[in-house]
Amino acid sequence: MSYYKHHVFFCLNQRDPGERQSCANCGAVAAWEHAKARVKSLKLAGPGGVRINKAGCLERCEEGPVIVIYPEETWYTYIDESDIDEIVDEHLVNGRVVERLRLKL
Repeated sequence: MSYYKHHVFFCLNQRDPGERQSCANCGAVAAWEHAKARVKSLKLAGPGGVRINKAGCLERCEEGPVIVIYPEETWYTYIDESDIDEIVDEHLVNGRVVERLRLKL
């Protein structure tokens, strides 16, 4: 049994201008903050529930911004807060993968 039902890692890696794409340059910090607030407002946060974490580079920069949800090992990309809300509602609440946002391995 896991300590958390879902552990969500947001890549917040920041590269220097002129280097390859990084998630922080694609709005990842704001998305992470939004996800944390949304999970708390739905009372999903904490042991037995959902943990939203910062991560360094997850090495899928060109597909980013990216998050990965464990224990399912599901990788997602997103554009805006509505995508984050859909991931929270569908994956974290209802247990359904959001195929349109899912990254293929």
